[in-house]
Amino acid sequence: MSEISFSLDGKTVTAREGETIWQVAKREGVAIPHLCHKDAPGYRADGNCRACMVDIEGERTLAASCIRKPSEGLVVKTASERAAKAREMVFELLAADQPSRDAHPDPDSDFWKWSDALGVTTSRFAPGERTAPDISHPAMAVNLDACIACNLCERACREVQVNDVIGMAGRGSHTIPVFDIADPMGVSTCVACGECVSACPTGALMEKSLMDEAGRTREVFAEETIDSVCPFCGVGCLTSVSVKDGRIVKVDGRDGPANENRLCVKGRFGFDYVSSPQRLTRPLIRRDDAPKRGDISMDLGNYLDYFREATWDEALDRAASGLKAACEAKGGAGVAGFGSAKGSNEEAYLFQKLIRQGFRSNNVDHCTRLCHASSVAALMEGIGSGAVTAPFSAAGDADCMIVIGARPAQNHPVAATYFKQAAKKGTKLIVMDPRGQDLMRYAEHGLKFKPGTDVAMLNAILNVIITEGLYDSQYIAAHVDGFEALKEKIRDFTPEAMAPVCGIDAGTLREVARLYATSAKSIIFWGMGVSQHVHGTDNVRCLIALALVTGHIGRPGTGLHPLRGQNNVQGASDAGLIPMVFPDYRSVESPDIRAEYEDAWGRTLDPVRGLTVVEIMNDILAGGIEAMYIQGENPAMSDPDQAHARKALASLKHLVVQDIFLTETAWHADVILPASAHAEKLGTYTNTNRQVQIGRPCVPMPGEARADWELMIEIANRLGLDWSYDGVPAIYEEMRSHMPSLNNISWERLEREGTVTYPADGPDEPGNEILFGQSFPTADGRARIVTTDLVPPDELPDEDFPLVLTTGRMLEHWHTGAMTRRAAVLDAIEPEPVVSMNPRDIKLAGLEIGQEVRVETRRGAITLTLRADRDVSTGMIFIPFCFFEAPANFLTNPQLDPFGKIPEFKFCAARIMPSAQREAAQ
Repeated sequence: MSEISFSLDGKTVTAREGETIWQVAKREGVAIPHLCHKDAPGYRADGNCRACMVDIEGERTLAASCIRKPSEGLVVKTASERAAKAREMVFELLAADQPSRDAHPDPDSDFWKWSDALGVTTSRFAPGERTAPDISHPAMAVNLDACIACNLCERACREVQVNDVIGMAGRGSHTIPVFDIADPMGVSTCVACGECVSACPTGALMEKSLMDEAGRTREVFAEETIDSVCPFCGVGCLTSVSVKDGRIVKVDGRDGPANENRLCVKGRFGFDYVSSPQRLTRPLIRRDDAPKRGDISMDLGNYLDYFREATWDEALDRAASGLKAACEAKGGAGVAGFGSAKGSNEEAYLFQKLIRQGFRSNNVDHCTRLCHASSVAALMEGIGSGAVTAPFSAAGDADCMIVIGARPAQNHPVAATYFKQAAKKGTKLIVMDPRGQDLMRYAEHGLKFKPGTDVAMLNAILNVIITEGLYDSQYIAAHVDGFEALKEKIRDFTPEAMAPVCGIDAGTLREVARLYATSAKSIIFWGMGVSQHVHGTDNVRCLIALALVTGHIGRPGTGLHPLRGQNNVQGASDAGLIPMVFPDYRSVESPDIRAEYEDAWGRTLDPVRGLTVVEIMNDILAGGIEAMYIQGENPAMSDPDQAHARKALASLKHLVVQDIFLTETAWHADVILPASAHAEKLGTYTNTNRQVQIGRPCVPMPGEARADWELMIEIANRLGLDWSYDGVPAIYEEMRSHMPSLNNISWERLEREGTVTYPADGPDEPGNEILFGQSFPTADGRARIVTTDLVPPDELPDEDFPLVLTTGRMLEHWHTGAMTRRAAVLDAIEPEPVVSMNPRDIKLAGLEIGQEVRVETRRGAITLTLRADRDVSTGMIFIPFCFFEAPANFLTNPQLDPFGKIPEFKFCAARIMPSAQREAAQ
């Protein structure tokens, strides 16, 4: 890399290749004022505000340091009289157009900080006209009085987040930011990522929660900020949490490897669930005179009619004794546990250890069973590892990327920014989804295939790659088994034969196959649209085969990445919160592995794999399992066929629920233990990129609530396990001792570095983002292709139920809504349950947008509001599963993938009708 030497304020300095004068000055500790420039990843300098002007010897005019690159021997003066006067004039002119400081949207903004530094407190120039603030958006206020037309908000929206909502309109002094075509912000297509708020140097765009009721002046200022990590999806964004009077008042993104300062609407504005008045604050025990569990109306206002407050000792004694009694009556087979992917790695490790050591049972699972269990099953089978082989940021290195069965702009919005940026820079994007989506705007090919036909489409693509000789024969010979069987199997899966099956024409299938195979670097991302089927494992087997036959794995810009849904589903799985494996996916059926844990834990362990989430519910109703311990999970909302799941919960002799809210599951409990929210505890979390990060306590727990790990220890010791831990770091180090994947990643290293990707080759070596460049973690180091056949969905549409129902998440809400429905901004944006349907189908069905409709399947019915959505294909309806008022999973099919044991959430037969019509028929 070439370097350039030049003079900066009389000192000889060196500029690295591509650096600007401003960047060199910052590195040298020289502060140069700036307003339109944001020194953060993804932002380009624009040089339009003229606040950063510097004096260059021999040049007639001043230069904007944020865009000027130095040349050899240049002489730069940042504080000459000419430069200083120019800056003062710039700030004085801008101040004339600003509200006075005591009436300013943000008197603590970058503008006023620099004004103070320059000594500019007043202006000689007449102020401009004042306008009313735009407070139409639930999360943000727009005060154009404070706008300096620096266009940072436009760059934030268009170039960093790639949402394309904000543009600049008008000319000269009348230039202003506009939303879409000059819409009020609240009715625009803004997705409330808040990047514009983060970028704005004046407070013209501000969080409404910090301002007065009119949205004009800032009233709330933080007392401290704490570095932590986002509690929502698997992206794992690093955050800076601002706190005042023991409450979170603001959240900003930090420059972490997964988010580079960015956040989405949930991460930035979904924080106030922590301080919800509905938080559990004291232990509760079911009243002896309470109705049966299945009869509970779930009226939050009358919960004391069903539960009574108790002391911690009474509640913990009752919780442990009931679990112990079931174990004594039936052995380990009488007890089961659900842990949480929302909790920390340490909590996941302790929970699975408690069930296995305390009850000699492997009946312990968590929500991975409901999202990526089939992905893990296929990956373990094919390449010997259940984790991603490359981070989502590898999209920037790829020449081609496939996104299939995922809607990252809604479910992983920050990851989606990397995909959109890559596509804008020339990476060929292929999006495959039965529904349309915004990401298809950036795609070379957008394939809206028939739901449930993934294998037909993917095998047709494999057919083209193999019959046209586009595979990598050298890579296959060196690293892959099963190619000849695949070659024979896909012979009949021609594009012409599969086109009518999957709904994608043969020519397009051929183009996609050639593009993926012949690109130098191709990568595949997928979501639950792939995994949540009875043939989900087969779907993933096809994706693995695509990567293996083309050699698109183990190099930068290549690989396989199942996008993880919850903030710690990767870490919870790694920590052994799965019924068939110990930590690091080591089989419970292996005598040698089991002996290691028996020696460490001092107890004989169950040699038989346990039951999964849905199997546990079935076993309860069959008279097997009698007691459960559920930590931070909500199966009464997340399980398929919820009438069945809730009946099972109500049938238990003893149920202990440890949570932060009185969830739908907690209503069925005998003992409820008030626990800690993410922002109240210390722990590590592993995101979808395999990046291990520390979450820190930001606010105190409410009332008598206690940390989850402490409660698990209390239960364990009442079972006679004699657990003793000095704190979370000690738990982490014990967990790490059983997990080779965490070798060289000590607690001290995490404290020091903040984020470390596993695996790491040494205590001071960076983690390996790209895996399997040389071999695979299988017995012989080779990967294995597994062939697939066409397996139809378990339940197809017919005359009685003519539509396909699919379920999923929405941008503003997360998982079962227990957290996001209690976040004021998020619930204000999406406050009611909806079913989305193609406008054409709405018209043909004689329905009206906005009317109340009833959706039925063979398992139940719910009532919701009808919404038109052109992304939903004809013959299909979509329902998000986060609304307790209309739980989508009352309708879904509980049939399981035979390998991953995951339910078929993404496909079942349904019908829709006006709710009034149904009532009349009854």
